[in-house]
Amino acid sequence: MPPRRSPAVPAGQHPRQPGRAARLAAVVERDGGTCIWCGRGFGPLVAATTEHVVPRVKGGPSWLENEVAACRRCNADRGHRPPVDWLEECERRGWAPDAPRLARALAALGEAIERVGGQRRARPYLDAQLRRVRRRFPEAAPDRRRTVAP
Repeated sequence: MPPRRSPAVPAGQHPRQPGRAARLAAVVERDGGTCIWCGRGFGPLVAATTEHVVPRVKGGPSWLENEVAACRRCNADRGHRPPVDWLEECERRGWAPDAPRLARALAALGEAIERVGGQRRARPYLDAQLRRVRRRFPEAAPDRRRTVAP
């Protein structure tokens, strides 16, 4: 059987994403071997998962730019809460959340949406989260004021 060819990606569309295991490996390599929310290192007792920064129910795409590495406990506990709310909850619990990594993830998603387009439902949610992370953690946030164009 001949190998499957991936079709050319038309301009303005996001390329096809790799499978779940490949996405997890890419996210862990990009973000490091710790949970973004509690700071625990991944290993045999702490399993890594990918988590959508902008939840799918809020219009977040299934793109690598919208995924971060999180432990199963944090991924399950967060549910569909906004990322800045969950970051604040993690601080209240005494954990060591990574606000700069969250700010970078939100900014990278905004840039990907600018580049590719679409994602009408995710844009206002993303803009609000970027404003909140800048206000709450000014040292962590990139200095761009408006990441996602209307």
